[in-house]
Amino acid sequence: MCEFKPDGRRTVIPRIITDDVAGLVGFLKTVFGAGGELQSAAPTEMTIGDSVVMISDGGGAREAMPAFLYVYVQNADETHERAIAAGAQAIEKPTDMPYGDRRATLRDSWSNIWQIATHRERSPTWMNFGRSWLRSPAYPFEKP
Repeated sequence: MCEFKPDGRRTVIPRIITDDVAGLVGFLKTVFGAGGELQSAAPTEMTIGDSVVMISDGGGAREAMPAFLYVYVQNADETHERAIAAGAQAIEKPTDMPYGDRRATLRDSWSNIWQIATHRERSPTWMNFGRSWLRSPAYPFEKP
Protein backbone atom coordinates (compact mmCIF):
# COMPACT_ATOMS: atom_id res chain seq x y z
CA MET A 1 0.00 0.00 0.00
CA CYS A 2 1.20 3.47 -0.91
CA GLU A 3 0.55 6.06 1.79
CA PHE A 4 1.34 9.21 -0.18
CA LYS A 5 -1.58 8.89 -2.62
CA PRO A 6 -5.13 7.51 -2.47
CA ASP A 7 -5.63 3.84 -3.32
CA GLY A 8 -6.39 3.31 -6.98
CA ARG A 9 -4.75 6.56 -8.10
CA ARG A 10 -1.87 6.76 -10.56
CA THR A 11 1.22 8.69 -9.58
CA VAL A 12 0.75 11.23 -12.38
CA ILE A 13 -2.70 12.58 -13.27
CA PRO A 14 -2.86 15.13 -16.10
CA ARG A 15 -5.01 18.19 -15.45
CA ILE A 16 -6.21 20.45 -18.22
CA ILE A 17 -7.33 23.97 -17.36
CA THR A 18 -9.84 25.36 -19.86
CA ASP A 19 -12.39 28.14 -20.11
CA ASP A 20 -14.90 25.61 -21.53
CA VAL A 21 -15.00 22.57 -19.25
CA ALA A 22 -18.32 21.30 -20.63
CA GLY A 23 -17.10 21.51 -24.23
CA LEU A 24 -13.85 19.66 -23.53
CA VAL A 25 -15.66 17.00 -21.48
CA GLY A 26 -18.04 16.46 -24.42
CA PHE A 27 -15.09 16.15 -26.80
CA LEU A 28 -13.43 13.50 -24.59
CA LYS A 29 -16.67 11.52 -24.38
CA THR A 30 -17.22 11.68 -28.14
CA VAL A 31 -13.66 10.97 -29.27
CA PHE A 32 -12.31 8.63 -26.58
CA GLY A 33 -15.50 7.23 -25.06
CA ALA A 34 -14.38 8.82 -21.78
CA GLY A 35 -16.36 8.16 -18.63
CA GLY A 36 -17.15 10.75 -16.00
CA GLU A 37 -19.66 13.47 -15.27
CA LEU A 38 -19.31 17.23 -15.39
CA GLN A 39 -18.63 18.70 -11.93
CA SER A 40 -19.05 22.32 -10.92
CA ALA A 41 -17.43 22.51 -7.48
CA ALA A 42 -14.39 20.34 -8.21
CA PRO A 43 -12.30 19.22 -11.18
CA THR A 44 -14.17 16.90 -13.51
CA GLU A 45 -12.44 13.53 -13.57
CA MET A 46 -12.65 11.81 -16.94
CA THR A 47 -11.56 8.20 -17.36
CA ILE A 48 -9.96 7.17 -20.64
CA GLY A 49 -9.03 3.50 -20.57
CA ASP A 50 -7.12 2.97 -17.33
CA SER A 51 -6.22 6.65 -16.90
CA VAL A 52 -7.82 9.72 -15.37
CA VAL A 53 -7.61 13.23 -16.81
CA MET A 54 -8.80 16.11 -14.64
CA ILE A 55 -10.58 18.98 -16.39
CA SER A 56 -11.32 22.27 -14.67
CA ASP A 57 -11.60 26.01 -15.19
CA GLY A 58 -8.87 26.70 -12.65
CA GLY A 59 -11.28 28.23 -10.17
CA GLY A 60 -10.07 31.71 -11.02
CA ALA A 61 -6.62 30.89 -9.61
CA ARG A 62 -5.14 29.32 -12.75
CA GLU A 63 -5.13 30.40 -16.39
CA ALA A 64 -6.36 28.16 -19.17
CA MET A 65 -3.43 26.15 -20.52
CA PRO A 66 -3.36 23.55 -23.29
CA ALA A 67 -1.86 20.11 -22.79
CA PHE A 68 0.02 17.64 -24.99
CA LEU A 69 -1.07 14.06 -24.29
CA TYR A 70 -0.24 10.67 -25.83
CA VAL A 71 -3.24 8.32 -25.68
CA TYR A 72 -3.32 4.66 -26.67
CA VAL A 73 -6.61 3.67 -28.30
CA GLN A 74 -8.07 0.52 -29.85
CA ASN A 75 -8.03 1.98 -33.36
CA ALA A 76 -6.07 5.15 -34.16
CA ASP A 77 -7.74 5.58 -37.56
CA GLU A 78 -11.29 5.46 -36.16
CA THR A 79 -10.39 7.71 -33.22
CA HIS A 80 -8.78 10.17 -35.64
CA GLU A 81 -12.00 10.29 -37.69
CA ARG A 82 -14.14 10.85 -34.57
CA ALA A 83 -11.84 13.68 -33.47
CA ILE A 84 -12.04 15.37 -36.89
CA ALA A 85 -15.85 15.04 -36.84
CA ALA A 86 -15.82 16.60 -33.35
CA GLY A 87 -13.95 19.66 -34.64
CA ALA A 88 -10.28 18.74 -34.13
CA GLN A 89 -7.67 19.75 -36.68
CA ALA A 90 -5.36 17.08 -38.08
CA ILE A 91 -1.69 17.83 -37.57
CA GLU A 92 -0.53 14.35 -38.57
CA LYS A 93 -2.69 11.75 -40.31
CA PRO A 94 -2.52 8.16 -39.01
CA THR A 95 0.94 6.86 -39.89
CA ASP A 96 2.82 3.67 -39.11
CA MET A 97 5.84 4.61 -37.01
CA PRO A 98 9.04 2.52 -37.03
CA TYR A 99 8.75 1.84 -33.28
CA GLY A 100 5.45 0.00 -33.76
CA ASP A 101 2.73 2.56 -33.13
CA ARG A 102 0.19 3.68 -35.70
CA ARG A 103 -0.09 7.28 -34.63
CA ALA A 104 -1.95 10.46 -35.50
CA THR A 105 -1.70 13.95 -34.03
CA LEU A 106 -4.59 16.36 -33.59
CA ARG A 107 -5.29 19.79 -32.12
CA ASP A 108 -8.67 20.18 -30.47
CA SER A 109 -10.72 23.39 -30.32
CA TRP A 110 -9.11 24.23 -26.94
CA SER A 111 -5.55 24.06 -28.39
CA ASN A 112 -4.71 20.75 -26.71
CA ILE A 113 -2.52 18.42 -28.76
CA TRP A 114 -3.50 14.76 -28.77
CA GLN A 115 -1.23 12.07 -30.13
CA ILE A 116 -3.40 9.00 -30.50
CA ALA A 117 -1.80 5.65 -31.13
CA THR A 118 -2.48 1.96 -31.50
CA HIS A 119 0.53 -0.24 -30.86
CA ARG A 120 1.22 -2.85 -33.50
CA GLU A 121 4.61 -4.43 -34.10
CA ARG A 122 7.96 -2.74 -34.27
CA SER A 123 9.80 -2.92 -37.54
CA PRO A 124 12.61 -5.48 -37.15
CA THR A 125 15.01 -2.76 -38.27
CA TRP A 126 13.47 0.10 -36.29
CA MET A 127 16.71 0.77 -34.37
CA ASN A 128 18.47 1.31 -37.71
CA PHE A 129 16.30 4.37 -38.19
CA GLY A 130 18.00 6.04 -35.26
CA ARG A 131 16.34 9.38 -34.83
CA SER A 132 16.14 10.03 -38.56
CA TRP A 133 12.37 9.49 -38.38
CA LEU A 134 12.21 12.72 -36.34
CA ARG A 135 13.11 14.55 -39.53
CA SER A 136 10.57 12.68 -41.64
CA PRO A 137 7.26 14.12 -42.91
CA ALA A 138 5.51 11.80 -40.42
CA TYR A 139 7.00 13.88 -37.60
CA PRO A 140 5.69 17.43 -38.14
CA PHE A 141 7.14 19.17 -35.10
CA GLU A 142 10.14 21.01 -36.48
CA LYS A 143 12.00 23.61 -34.49
CA PRO A 144 11.45 27.13 -35.85
